Parts: sequence; C-alpha cells; structure tokens
Amino acid sequence: MTKLKTIVVEDERLPRLSLLAKLGDFSKELDVIDSCESYTQARESILLNRPDLLFLDIQLQGRDSIKLLEELRQIIPLPYIIFTTAYSDKQYLLSAIKLSAVDYLLKPVGKAELALAISKARNMFQKASEANTPSHDKLTFKSVNSKIFVAPEDIAYFRAEGNYSTVVTFGREDLALESLLSLERRLPPKDFLRIDRSTIVNVKNIYKLDQHGRSCLLQSKDNRQIEVKLSKSGMENLLSKLS
Repeated sequence: MTKLKTIVVEDERLPRLSLLAKLGDFSKELDVIDSCESYTQARESILLNRPDLLFLDIQLQGRDSIKLLEELRQIIPLPYIIFTTAYSDKQYLLSAIKLSAVDYLLKPVGKAELALAISKARNMFQKASEANTPSHDKLTFKSVNSKIFVAPEDIAYFRAEGNYSTVVTFGREDLALESLLSLERRLPPKDFLRIDRSTIVNVKNIYKLDQHGRSCLLQSKDNRQIEVKLSKSGMENLLSKLS
C-alpha cells in the first residue's frame, strides 16, 4: 500500500499535537513528513515536499488559508485537502468545496471522522493513480479534433499557452488541450520537472545547462537539439534537481 505523503498545518500547539497523535494510528496509510504552524512555513514546506495530502487549519495566525491555496495552485497542483476548523462557517465551507477539498472537519477532530476523511482521500488518490497509469508506452494528449501519442523520450519540454499547453518534441510542436498544472499532476515525476510557471522540462534529455546565458540544451537520442531559455527561478530549480 502506497502511503500518502502528509503535512499538518495548524497554528495552535495543542490542537496540532493532538492531531499528530491521532494520525499516528494511521501510519500504514499516511507518512506524516512535516507539521507547520504558520502561513509562511506551510507555503515553504508544501512547495518543497509536494505532499499528497494536507490537513489544513482554516485560519493561520489571522491569515486565511484559502488564500494560501489560491496562491499555491498557480505554482503546483494542489494536494488533497482536509480542512480543520473550530467554527462551522458556511462561507469557508463553500470555499473548501470550490477547492475540491476531501473533507471539512470540526475541531476537536474525532477519530471516526478522521478515519472516514482519510479513507476518502485514499480512494481519491487511488482512482487518480489508476486513471493516470498509461496503458501503453506512449503518453496521450487531447488536441483540436484529435489525439496525440508521444513516446516520453521524444518530448523535449512543455510550454504553457494560457489554459492549454504546447508539447514540444524534437521534430514538431502540438497544442494539447490541457493546462500545465494538469500535465504536471499526471506526468512521471522522475522524468519531468516543472521548473517555473510556464515550463515543464524532460530532465532525461538535458544535455547542457548554461548558467551565464540562462539556457538549457536538450538533446534527443539521435542528437537533435533544442535550446530553452530559462527564468532565474527555472535555472535555480534545475540546478537544484540535478545537483
């Protein structure tokens, strides 16, 4: 059974420790990799660790965690979210629903409610994993009135085009009717890296990084090359990944 990488975000010490203790009973299902007590700490940890599941307090030291998620979703695919709160607030509940939250639990969180929420998250994770498992060696993308089938090793990079993406191979470019965030969620993470808001690179095809010129040279098996200009954060992310 694959454990869900989990982060707990709760600004009050005792409720945080209480939830962590209860989650200890679910060690076969969850791998709790971090716990955070502030908006800034949570943002940094989520971006660094890319959790599968997030237990998130609605209010973080006076700051709205819904805004945190809206900020994060512009950078990475959101994890599955279980909100925790001391208040039954309909407005927050509606916001949680819009963000496709798994559940919305009132504190103190009971073990039965916790078990049910974790079960829901596991089922959602399993269904998504099965849906994203390729039935053949090629990746499939929807295009205008057609489907594109591309071997992963033939892909150089993906470029954001508003709500869509361009699939750049070593021979052509095709428009995929899918956002970069959606692609990031289903592409093999060991092969493809989201380096900034507009680019996902096939790290297996990286031949050269030019730090001074801030560019990445990608090369196919038959020695065809494509150069990609990088943002400052893109270069830093690639260097971090490949170091």
